[in-house]
Amino acid sequence: MMQADYVVIGAGSAGCAMAYRLAEAGKSVLVIEHGGSDMGPFIQMPAALSYPMNMPIYDWGLKSEPEPHLGGRVMATPRGKVIGGSSSINGMIYVRGHARDYDTWAEMGADGWSYADVLPYFKRMENWHDGGHGGDASWRGTDGPLHITRGPRTNPLTLAFVEAGRQAGYPVTPDYNGRQQEGFGPFDATIWRGRRWSAASAYLRPALRRDNCTIVRALARRVVIENGRATGVEVERGGKIEVIGARAEVIVAASSLNSPKLLMLSGIGPGKHLTETGVAVVADRAGVGQNLQDHLELYVQMNATQPVSLYSYWSLLGKAYVGARWLFTKTGIGASNQFESAGFIRSAAGVEYPDIQFHFLPIAVRYDGKASAEGHGFQAHVGPMRSPSRGSVTLRSSDPKAPPVIRFNYMSQDKDWQDFRTCIRLTREIFAQEAFAPFRGRELQPGERMQSDDELDSVIREHAESAYHPCGTCRMGRKSDPMAVVDPENRVIGVEGLRVADSSIFPLITNGNLNAPSIMAGEKAADHVLGRAPLAPQNDEPWINPNWRNSQR
Repeated sequence: MMQADYVVIGAGSAGCAMAYRLAEAGKSVLVIEHGGSDMGPFIQMPAALSYPMNMPIYDWGLKSEPEPHLGGRVMATPRGKVIGGSSSINGMIYVRGHARDYDTWAEMGADGWSYADVLPYFKRMENWHDGGHGGDASWRGTDGPLHITRGPRTNPLTLAFVEAGRQAGYPVTPDYNGRQQEGFGPFDATIWRGRRWSAASAYLRPALRRDNCTIVRALARRVVIENGRATGVEVERGGKIEVIGARAEVIVAASSLNSPKLLMLSGIGPGKHLTETGVAVVADRAGVGQNLQDHLELYVQMNATQPVSLYSYWSLLGKAYVGARWLFTKTGIGASNQFESAGFIRSAAGVEYPDIQFHFLPIAVRYDGKASAEGHGFQAHVGPMRSPSRGSVTLRSSDPKAPPVIRFNYMSQDKDWQDFRTCIRLTREIFAQEAFAPFRGRELQPGERMQSDDELDSVIREHAESAYHPCGTCRMGRKSDPMAVVDPENRVIGVEGLRVADSSIFPLITNGNLNAPSIMAGEKAADHVLGRAPLAPQNDEPWINPNWRNSQR
């Protein structure tokens, strides 16, 4: 039987970080990954980001059940089935989240995961390059394995977005991952020397160069549990079922959708549901698969009156030029994800820290790569960051190959609709500023005639899309919490020798994209696994708008 000290299930964002840190400490590690190589150009070229998440070779192809509050739409839920996991198919945007997100985690029972506690881990993992755009160097790490850079920001639309935010009365921040998240400024991205810098590039490949770390290409079927302790993982490899043994621990890092599925297939989850599905109950944990959260967003799209957008490269010839230049030089349009300007604002007075995020893109296009209109345009992806709606992940059957049942329950609360309308109206106000006057044409989406609450609701119902940030389904908390799945040291409650480390452990979704917090979770969990004292807390106080109680901006 193949064995190692630690068996990590999933070579994704957190799993790669775990493998690196455990191997670095001299432990033997086996990483189980069902997906294949990440070396294709569609993954490695940043500007090609719309392709891999729509390719079955790289994506699990998971979909939600019909969403009742979105007109019964079935929502795509891409998750990386490839080395690097979702860090190999995502938009490469790097957002830590706001300090108050993690302080709330601690208040919810994730002791030791306040911002002061996690900030040292963000610094440890980062190799940050400001690109000449400024920032808070004392808040950032500069010698970690994860390269973080900024795009050239040469497109006039990209610069106009930040200036329009300033003209609308919002602050400009040189580094939303530093002291001040609130405001408009440059985006950080996991791109290095013109290529996607995924968790596989940063962590897994260096780990695999060691003699004590090996990757096993197989489908994890369940965790083997004997006398209340995880002793290995049952996998299917080459058409045969076998067990890979763990001398010390098994770590599940299979994503917020596949990690709860794997726990339930292993007998850990809501007892009644497991019994109904034909799975023997090992640990009755009601919270497994519950607390599912995500970010929804809408693309507010404008026609451009000047030929300054990326549409100039949207023809077959233009794409060929971009691809050829990137292939030979790793420069040009292809070397950026094109998300180069960001915005984080508060929706109303009385909201302490930002709850709306903007991704600006100098073209009007969908995530599937289809242009929404012939001609030049631009758009802002906008959505609320702290939806009160909660969903679930459950088993479809006891067959490990059957996809889980995913119910996000999007837009199930009145506050969701109020917040989304606010997002649209605030975006329109930003696009109406003088900075966009030289470029601003007609509104493509929602469309200028859509003004009333009912009209905006119809647009949201029909056109809101997932930002692909699912999390929360193996929530971290104190052992006394009946809905907690793991304790603050990532140990599965009720089973020895088993931990979970990925975005499924988040008690509350963080403010922004989830790749950075997912990697951080792997970094911090590794210290817990190794029995090390956590890195010393750093009590740097974040900037909070002094007028937040009385002013929206």
